[in-house]
Amino acid sequence: MKHIDIKELYASPDKYVGKSVTVCGWVRTARDSKTIAFVEINDGTAFKNMQLIAEKGKVEEESLKSVMPVGTAIKAVGKYVESEKNGYEIQLEKVELLGACPDDYPLQKKRHTLEFLRTIPHLRARTRYFEAVFAVRDVLSHAVHGYFKRNGYKYIHAPIITGSDCEGAGEMFRVTTKDWNAKAKTESEYYKDDFFGKKAGLTVSAQLEGEMAAMGLGRIYTFGPTFRAEHSNTTRHAAEFWQIEPEVCFADIDDIIEIAEDFIKSIIRDTISACPDEIDFFDSWVEKGLKEKLNHVLNSDFGRVTYTEAVEILKKSGRQFTYPVEWGLDLQTEHEKYLTDEYFKKPLFVVDYPADIKAFYMKQNPDGKTVAATDLLVPGIGEIIGCSEREADLEKLKAAMTKRGMPLDGYTEYLDTRKYGSVPHSGFGLGFDRAMMYITGVQNIRDTLLFPRTVGTL
Repeated sequence: MKHIDIKELYASPDKYVGKSVTVCGWVRTARDSKTIAFVEINDGTAFKNMQLIAEKGKVEEESLKSVMPVGTAIKAVGKYVESEKNGYEIQLEKVELLGACPDDYPLQKKRHTLEFLRTIPHLRARTRYFEAVFAVRDVLSHAVHGYFKRNGYKYIHAPIITGSDCEGAGEMFRVTTKDWNAKAKTESEYYKDDFFGKKAGLTVSAQLEGEMAAMGLGRIYTFGPTFRAEHSNTTRHAAEFWQIEPEVCFADIDDIIEIAEDFIKSIIRDTISACPDEIDFFDSWVEKGLKEKLNHVLNSDFGRVTYTEAVEILKKSGRQFTYPVEWGLDLQTEHEKYLTDEYFKKPLFVVDYPADIKAFYMKQNPDGKTVAATDLLVPGIGEIIGCSEREADLEKLKAAMTKRGMPLDGYTEYLDTRKYGSVPHSGFGLGFDRAMMYITGVQNIRDTLLFPRTVGTL
């Protein structure tokens, strides 16, 4: 049906002021009095609602009454005028009911708890909070693609069904067409007549396939869904999440650190620029000081410290941490927040982690104890990006895999990239949903996803 987007009305007011316009949308709020009714609608194109002013006697009474319930879908025709309070509004001439909304509509009140809204994910996109979340998610997605496009990367669609566990942690969802009660004496017998003839699962990372693509294409990135069957109910974990993974040939650890800093600043800058109303909303209602935090990231030269130095700083801090601080143990969120929020007071790259706590594919440093790996820690959240230079030496890579008990025959194609014309190359992984949390201030990863998948919840 012919109508004008609310976003267009706000973007080009001079084009429409004083003219009759037709808009569609859902009723967000409605107030009625003896002589006048106020109805605010939103059509999903703009964060700001459009107010309709209906003078009694000038709009058919039954039609007006039918569109007053919150959640009702309507089509409205009226004169677009300037308003001292709202900037612009529509003086209603006629209104048409498109979709009635009964009294049991769960979103009658203006404010609801996030816990309640998680119980109705199919409706929560109609709230102001989630309108803002998904507007930012859209813009941030385009910012990711825009950055890599401007810098000459090729976008690769890596397989979602895979036979390899990139992280080696064994937390993969199994993919099978076998009956639920299928019996077999051995694992190989079980999978022999399965769809792929071997064990298959949902990918935990596109990195291995990304490395193979980069070996011919130079600079690539993947941006897609990844899955982990991790029994975790924390606010930062989901079973299905989106991951950004660039891979760059002829790049060492210093190069990928520089790229990671440029990338994170770029996507934050683009999002702030494109979503000023939404960022203002999050700054006011979700995380006080959000804009200041994001601008601090943009205006900071990121710090750099070795893992060994970080451990010494933590030990000398005088703090009683919940988790122990010892060389060889992974840094926990409380340690990362101390380093970024209190000690360095800016984003920080921690480099040269112990080899035993990092993945098999990371380049081994000459000291024999550490690898050329780094995590980017940011104030307020801790680790947000994991980077590393990849091990380019075939024999060293095979030794690292054997040490971890990994079957080399399951990684033949990956090892071929080191056998045939291997080059120094590096990459990083950024959990897109965690980036959403950081940029919006949203505290729970479940509130960045349209339909979150977590343990026990589908």
